[in-house]
Amino acid sequence: MTGPSLSAGSGMLHSGDPVAVAVRRWLAAEYLPVTAPLVVACSGGADSLALAAAVRVVAADRPVSVATVDHGLQPGSAAVAQAVEMAARGLGYSRVDVLPVVVHGPGGTEAAARDARFAALAALAASIGPDTAVLLAHTADDQAETVLMGLARGSGPRSIAGMRPWRTPWGRPLLGVRRADTETACAAAGLTPWQDPHNANPSFTRVRLRREVLPLLEQVLGGGVAPALARTAELMADDLAALDELADRALGSAAPPDAGEALDCAELARWPAAIRRRALRSWVARRAGVTELTSRHLARLDDLVTAGRTGAAVRLPGGSDVVRRRDRLALVPGPRR
Repeated sequence: MTGPSLSAGSGMLHSGDPVAVAVRRWLAAEYLPVTAPLVVACSGGADSLALAAAVRVVAADRPVSVATVDHGLQPGSAAVAQAVEMAARGLGYSRVDVLPVVVHGPGGTEAAARDARFAALAALAASIGPDTAVLLAHTADDQAETVLMGLARGSGPRSIAGMRPWRTPWGRPLLGVRRADTETACAAAGLTPWQDPHNANPSFTRVRLRREVLPLLEQVLGGGVAPALARTAELMADDLAALDELADRALGSAAPPDAGEALDCAELARWPAAIRRRALRSWVARRAGVTELTSRHLARLDDLVTAGRTGAAVRLPGGSDVVRRRDRLALVPGPRR
């Protein structure tokens, strides 16, 4: 299994390259302190190699490093990780962390590998310092795939909003960059990316979206589908941010800090359903520590607010109950385990 490589005497990316420009704009957005360390998560593919090359050009005045995760899922994966390390050092990185992980858990190989990878990268970031950002090389094409999966699963607007440029500790500077741009950047920098066999395996949903669904949509709709889906995610994220702000206000008025732990139904019922349900989700998370509420849970909780009678209750994951007591909702903890 051949890993990525760097041609002798190469490795520099022009500061005007689209990938470098995207990284510069992301840094200018000031998601984190100007001295915060940056860790580039690099698999050896074109996207992450181009990101690593761009960070070296744009953020040379910051503490920067590279991390590569060895999932151990393919023969020779350790050799690929070593090749990533060598390529990163060729780009000028003095610190390169190779993170072996064990992939197991629910949701299939793809989900388990993602969970293991993110856990290892988050632990590394925490060990470096509290402001450390892990930069991920997701592109506009990846964003389009994420939006399509959210639409197909009926996951709601938060899923359709896709991946965000910054959510501690994850930074995604390349969400506006196409995959073709990262391949061009690698060629310009003398980098030969690793071709992951998993990226050609049709048993993975994303592979079929990338190779079958998106090309068909491009053909049927006349092109521009991936950028349009990425733009949809950006617009949806702006709308969600506004709704979340309104939900915070609604929750503050229905459950002010000085009014105990109950929720005022009449006050919350004044708000539109989309805001009420966001407020209810936040209230349950804060009071019961439950974050995995389904749409059915939220609909039933909303019914308690708008039409519930005294004594009516909704059972939450974990066994706690939300109970209506006259004009208020209260949380009744479930049995201790």
